[in-house]
Amino acid sequence: MAPPPLRIVFMGTADFAAAGLQALLAGPDQVVAVVTQPDKARGRGRKVTPTPVKVAAEAAAMPVLQPTRIRTVEFANGLRSYQPDLIVVAAYGRILPPSLLNLPPFGCINVHGSLLPRYRGAAPIQWTVLSGEEEAGVTIIQMDAGMDTGDMLLRARIKVAAGETAGSLTGKLAQLGSETLMKTIRGLKEGTVNPVPQDHNQATMAPMLHKDDGLIDWRRDAGEIDCRIRGLDPWPTAFTFAAGRRLQLFRPEVVFRQVEDIPPGTVLAADGDGLLVACGRNALLIREIQPEGKKRMAAGAFLRGRSIAVGSRLGRQGESV
Repeated sequence: MAPPPLRIVFMGTADFAAAGLQALLAGPDQVVAVVTQPDKARGRGRKVTPTPVKVAAEAAAMPVLQPTRIRTVEFANGLRSYQPDLIVVAAYGRILPPSLLNLPPFGCINVHGSLLPRYRGAAPIQWTVLSGEEEAGVTIIQMDAGMDTGDMLLRARIKVAAGETAGSLTGKLAQLGSETLMKTIRGLKEGTVNPVPQDHNQATMAPMLHKDDGLIDWRRDAGEIDCRIRGLDPWPTAFTFAAGRRLQLFRPEVVFRQVEDIPPGTVLAADGDGLLVACGRNALLIREIQPEGKKRMAAGAFLRGRSIAVGSRLGRQGESV
């Protein structure tokens, strides 16, 4: 006999979370309410935009809560009125207080985009790519008062593909996370999931990234810069300056080439293949560029419209090139 369905409150914000919500809505349990971050003004036009989770919830005619504060008696009582058996959290963006962690009988579980205890924090997928990991994954944890420190319920892993970006890996892990979430909930209901404490000595952090983190230091190894460009794609994006103008960089490729006597940041070639730049070790071919105020394009197309001289140097704004 199948266990009875659970009443679930879902808390999430980003695209990564929306996949989990859609899996729950299609599953055997009952999502009774959805909690997400308030709408924010985004983009150049500062248009107020709902979160991906809100879009998915409203498409399914679900009640949506968007509190500015979650550490209040009023909000806890509001969630209690839905009588949840379980709270599921995925990329919500806030640490839950004890008043919520202790509210449902099954507690709160979190879908985290890394193989914990590695990459705890706000940007685990980006840091997985930034760090050049060969393997990625998701971990479902029983939440506690810490940041991603709870006992592990289930993990799943995949290989990081060549040329993987944070964006492409997010899509893969969102799907993997939703599948693993459904397995975990089934195991919780059947009593077959055994919590495993994390080894806190093995923990690493994945702090939130900022726009300034995208500035490329050409003195570093080409392989390290390659990972950085891919790990910051699509946000906040890697960038450099050419003749004082900002260029966002995409689709890098390491070129093994002797550059020891060439200043880092020197343009070695600028043609239809892209922009080849000397690094602290080896060189990097940039195949896509986005100039200020324009769309992302093939580097060859950009270079046909504007010349970057071989021998010039890329670097920080205001530096000679």
